[in-house]
Amino acid sequence: MKNKGPLIVHLVFWSLVLCIIILDIVIAKESRNLSSIVIRYGSSQLINISIFYINYTLLIPMLIKEQKKYGLYIGSILLLIVVMSAIRTVIASLNPEVILVTWESGVRDYMPITTFALIAVFSCGFFIVVSSLLKFAIDWFGNERVQRNLESEKKEMELQFLKSQLNPHFLFNSLNNIYSLAYQKSDKTADAILKLSEIMRYMIYESNDSWVSLSKEIEYVQSYIELQKLRFRDGAAVEFSMNGEIDNQHIVPLILISFVENAFKHGVANDPKDPIKINIIANQKILHFSVTNKKNKHNKDEVGGVGLNNVERRLQLLYPERYKLNIVNSATHYTSELMLDL
Repeated sequence: MKNKGPLIVHLVFWSLVLCIIILDIVIAKESRNLSSIVIRYGSSQLINISIFYINYTLLIPMLIKEQKKYGLYIGSILLLIVVMSAIRTVIASLNPEVILVTWESGVRDYMPITTFALIAVFSCGFFIVVSSLLKFAIDWFGNERVQRNLESEKKEMELQFLKSQLNPHFLFNSLNNIYSLAYQKSDKTADAILKLSEIMRYMIYESNDSWVSLSKEIEYVQSYIELQKLRFRDGAAVEFSMNGEIDNQHIVPLILISFVENAFKHGVANDPKDPIKINIIANQKILHFSVTNKKNKHNKDEVGGVGLNNVERRLQLLYPERYKLNIVNSATHYTSELMLDL
């Protein structure tokens, strides 16, 4: 829908002008018929409106915005003021009984034509100034609005791109794990495919919303852990703890999974003495999420990879100044700790 702000500003300004005219008619010391009102106020306001919109719609857009010819603009403004003031003065001289009449101490008198001409110049200048201020102010706010919309669209496009990266990244790793099970002719292959289908259902359908319940996101993480456990004959060594107010909390979908995926991909997941530790605490709209894993010395891949770079960028876009991410990469262990203002 087109922005109605400029139209409202114009209507308010001209409504104020109309109120001033009505007030002048009401407090006039002599009664005025319709013809005198039209001559006295109609002609002057027609000139004021012409000055206003010639400057607003023609001179500023053409000479300043497009051509940057400031000298020509000033000359055009001066010529416009002179011409319009002269027209007003001629109309006044032809209708002195209506336009030039004044009252001083209850005595009827006439304003000198030179004085009226000077007032006409100031009046024309006033409407030039007001139209210029409104034009530049409305254009500035309009540009700001357009810029905000562009930034919002850019942000949304980047988020969609990051999300599109995340899903294939996850699917690629999961299919590799299932391939390993199938290659080994493991009885767990069918269960792994079923678990993957459940996970993909969440990723494709429920994660399309801007926000999901924290409980569903945690269920998704737990399903992923169960899928990873199927890779190992004796199951993966994982300590999972969850405390606090999980219900009635909401989170951006697919934020937590990359940290868990990173632990399984780059860590040692089958050492009962040093398991992967996943801890979730949610209290008073604050989520504390941490993942610690023993580093796999035989894994030469860069720790973090696409997943963590992806999720950190999403955090920057979706939780600006509302998150704290602390990564500890020691010689033996890798820890990701996220504090999130839900």
